[in-house]
Amino acid sequence: MKNIFRIMVFGGALVAASCTDLETQPRQSLTPEVAFADVDGMEALGFSTYGVARAFNQYGQQMMIAPEIMADNLRIIANTGRYIGQEQNADRAHMNLWTTQFWSGINTANIVLAQVDDVPGDATKKNRVKGEAHFMRALFYFDLARVYGYEPGKEVNGWDKAVILRTEPTLGFSNADFRARATNRQIYDQIISDLQAAINLLPTATKGTASVYRASRGSAQALLARVYLYDSKFAEAAASASAAMASFGIADDGTGLATPANYIAGFSTAPNPESLFEVEIRSNDWSTVDGVNNSVCSLTANVFASAQFIATATDELIESYEEGDVRRNAWVATTRSGASGTVYRSAKWLGHKGDFLENLPIIRAAELFLIRAEARYRTNDAAGARADLNALRSKRGLGEVEAGLSGQALFDQIMLERRQEFALEGHRWFDLKRNGLPITKADRFEVIPYNDYRLLAPLPTAELQLNDQLEQNPGYN
Repeated sequence: MKNIFRIMVFGGALVAASCTDLETQPRQSLTPEVAFADVDGMEALGFSTYGVARAFNQYGQQMMIAPEIMADNLRIIANTGRYIGQEQNADRAHMNLWTTQFWSGINTANIVLAQVDDVPGDATKKNRVKGEAHFMRALFYFDLARVYGYEPGKEVNGWDKAVILRTEPTLGFSNADFRARATNRQIYDQIISDLQAAINLLPTATKGTASVYRASRGSAQALLARVYLYDSKFAEAAASASAAMASFGIADDGTGLATPANYIAGFSTAPNPESLFEVEIRSNDWSTVDGVNNSVCSLTANVFASAQFIATATDELIESYEEGDVRRNAWVATTRSGASGTVYRSAKWLGHKGDFLENLPIIRAAELFLIRAEARYRTNDAAGARADLNALRSKRGLGEVEAGLSGQALFDQIMLERRQEFALEGHRWFDLKRNGLPITKADRFEVIPYNDYRLLAPLPTAELQLNDQLEQNPGYN
């Protein structure tokens, strides 16, 4: 932690602002004097948090691919040293979010929230800047909490530790300190509080426009619905999903979702027509080798000659689609040198902006129907759950689910729809984990039961050595 503090304190938050992909002044000119001068400087500083979300150890790669490989949606077809351990669920092979960049993003949000009311500027703009800071801090803490801890109420052997909680800025060594990990309940309460604040501060956005590149009231409602689902607050999850649908003009019958004719094309459109919150990536956000080395496109497709193409869909995923399901078209049969038989490249991530470059939709409209279906199932509203599934399926080229579908069969159908809808969007591992389900690999590797220590990521050894208040997750000592 000392190293993290040092970078955060001596300009980490301000330097990170040079990574923003949103419209602001020249990146190299964002100095502390500029950032703290007025609301425009605060806004520019806040924009830097979006750059953290875009990073390759976040949604730029790891959080899209690792949860699919660690679960049962992807398999490795080329050994480049990447994700080999994750596919095998090997000891200490997990997702690593405990990084300087992540904590700097949280600290940047804390700085903005602490300072923005004290600088000159328009009150409406200040509200939006604060709302975005609340949203991004909630997103970062949510990702940290679900990687390093169990969901509230789902603890194994009573282990309820999550991550360190900081809501005040670290501006110097005078207020830099070592802390123990907060509980999962404390972290989730903070996430929920942040998102509720964001909802009240942010403007609305219009689905399918560049307004989804920034946090909005509707995207905060959608993220809150996701958080409530993980937190087993099912009535609240359904209500928040409905509120997000209203904010974006999405109807209960599925109007507002992509149609079968444009579902696949939507992933090569910026923004995706279903995006409620999308990370925008521009060519000047990458170095000359970032795309080929690190992009989701390069790792999951061979549409560019220099692509790495190391991961393909598992046979179980391919075989799970019903005839006529347009989501099956997200996988295109092909071959790869060194891989036997037919393999499948992604048709979602094709680098449509050129040279592996593309945006990444983080929250899509389809998720609202599946959140609400699961929440309704959990609150004994099977008819409502079926209605949400049918609304989504009608936009994926499929007929209605079996009339009267209920109980375990209904839950299994909801999980299947989530698996197929969000393949290669980073949901699968977390969907299994938060429901207490085992990780199965169709006999390719051993089954990982829910009580296995490998379900949680290990804390970095260096941080444990620097901060004696930190406790390692069980099984890693």
